[in-house]
Amino acid sequence: MRHVVVGDVHGCRAELEALLDELDFDPATDVLVPVGDLVAKGPDARGVVRLCRELGALAVRGNHDEHCLQWLRARESGEPLPELRPTHQRVVDALDEEDWAYLRAQPLHRRFEGLRDGRDDVLVVHAGLVPFLPLDEQKPKWLMNLRSIAASGEPSKRAHDGVPWASRWPGPELVVFGHDAIRGLQKHPNALGLDTGCCYGGHLTAAVFADGGHELVRVPAARQYAPIE
Repeated sequence: MRHVVVGDVHGCRAELEALLDELDFDPATDVLVPVGDLVAKGPDARGVVRLCRELGALAVRGNHDEHCLQWLRARESGEPLPELRPTHQRVVDALDEEDWAYLRAQPLHRRFEGLRDGRDDVLVVHAGLVPFLPLDEQKPKWLMNLRSIAASGEPSKRAHDGVPWASRWPGPELVVFGHDAIRGLQKHPNALGLDTGCCYGGHLTAAVFADGGHELVRVPAARQYAPIE
């Protein structure tokens, strides 16, 4: 069985399909694990969510998924609806109840036991983990938004504020994450970053875990769908 952990898709269904074709992905024997941010920025968020549903993908929740889910929770509770960016408004206008149920069911992190070299676990999160902090003490905002550890030692959402959090993660788990397209592909001793900016005209990248190891596979974006932030 292969576990295909794929970076931020952001509504780029065509590129996700191209990546799965490149891998000869078989849902009967392979497991798709998106690192979150299935929606927004790209052209077909609904198509990405439905493809993940069809394949039984084990995703985690990203910050853009959460923006849309905040709108859903406000609608359900009768509270004033938050003002959304156009890219998020297109998502909430497109999804149906089954799509929402799938997005809402995705956790903030997933653990895959023994997937690292057949010995240690692989943790999948969207953005990051604060180094040396137990998993059950990690705050949701950092799981979905973390990029750096500032010189003060505080966690930060900004890429240009200190060092990558992933460079400080002590292991023994390998953490696989996305969210940080500015830094691009990141390879650290105990963390692997897969956001290679597909929606910005870069690539969609996957780490394919099998037989105690992993390899990286990527496909190019068809075009740039969103400005680089």
